[in-house]
Amino acid sequence: MSFKIAICDDEKSERLLLCKYVEEWAAGKGQKVRLDCFGSAESFLFSWEDEKDYKALILDIEMGSMNGMELARKVRETDGDIPILFVTGYEKYMQFGYDVTALHYLMKPVNKEKFFSVLDRLPEGQKEAEKILFQMDEGNSSLPLGDIWYVEAEGHRCTLHTQDTVLSVKESISSVEKRLAEYGQVVKCHRSYLVNLQHVSLVLKEELVMDDQGKVPLSRNLRKSVNEAFIRCYAKGGERPGMTGGGDEMKC
Repeated sequence: MSFKIAICDDEKSERLLLCKYVEEWAAGKGQKVRLDCFGSAESFLFSWEDEKDYKALILDIEMGSMNGMELARKVRETDGDIPILFVTGYEKYMQFGYDVTALHYLMKPVNKEKFFSVLDRLPEGQKEAEKILFQMDEGNSSLPLGDIWYVEAEGHRCTLHTQDTVLSVKESISSVEKRLAEYGQVVKCHRSYLVNLQHVSLVLKEELVMDDQGKVPLSRNLRKSVNEAFIRCYAKGGERPGMTGGGDEMKC
């Protein structure tokens, strides 16, 4: 059974590129997807009146008389759960994405590997095998790997930070590190922190900037290994993600 994704962007070339990326992602997952593309917020809303069964919305910000943020607010009036992904060329709008609980915010030109990692976080994109079992005070609980943003040491225990919650785990951070090492995307960035590179948008000298603009410390002696892991995570064919600051800052 296929699931529906709507793409709304007033630039035809961008719509076609995003469609191509979604189709590639779906093919790699063995997933059937139906794509509906719209050139304006108004045309999407006209369709939304009759069809509210989309599983995700991919929205540009800068569009005609109604922009993507205004459109997202309209959608949130009737649907508080549908994942919304913003793609735009303007960083100034990033702070407003939290007002509509956006799944993610990607800058144009969209990095395909980063885009795929965001789509992996859709319920339909997650695999059961990617769920990790943790022992908590209330009992054992499983959590999708993609839901974990970072892990913080707390004495002989640790806390798992997700986008919306903080979970206390009856396990040391070194134990969690060993169990998550096989997945490749969770790395040690500080003696007291592990970070899921899937949710890192910027690597600075002394800290990592997460997708929600939160900060996680980065140790000097781990900077090189984290940078290399970040490149492996998002670069294809050995190409590096965009960098500025003479190599001291890396942005994806």
